[in-house]
Amino acid sequence: MITVHAITVTQKTVDSPLRSCGMMPKGLPRIPFLLYSVTKAIGKIILELNGKLTGMALHVPTPDVSVMDLTCLLEKAAKYNDIKKVVKQVLDGLFKGILVYAENQIISCDFNNDTHSSTFDAGAGNTLNDHFVKLISWYNNELAIATTW
Repeated sequence: MITVHAITVTQKTVDSPLRSCGMMPKGLPRIPFLLYSVTKAIGKIILELNGKLTGMALHVPTPDVSVMDLTCLLEKAAKYNDIKKVVKQVLDGLFKGILVYAENQIISCDFNNDTHSSTFDAGAGNTLNDHFVKLISWYNNELAIATTW
């Protein structure tokens, strides 16, 4: 899983000393790479995924909105259109009003005032074959978290 994440409060916007490697440039025109510990937390919540997820985050110089890229190796073959149908059913049912399904072309600024936890981007995902799929979801990392609790 890769998250391309907007700037966060803990991301330094100027060069600063780090304990591990001396002076580390962090300014806004840079894209720092971070290990993504959320994948470990997901494995503790959804036990079937424990040890099966890994990830990283890239913090990009944008004030808000992030996108997640989840790449999956499937045990059973599945067509991308069938995966989209199942995701749409779940998002229109159990998660209605919390998670959203989108077919239209969308970009990060479309989510500047979005209060949903995440929006599955059906048009951005794809497959290499029937066992290897990439799923994309957008979220407003400031507003969505504050309004879903």
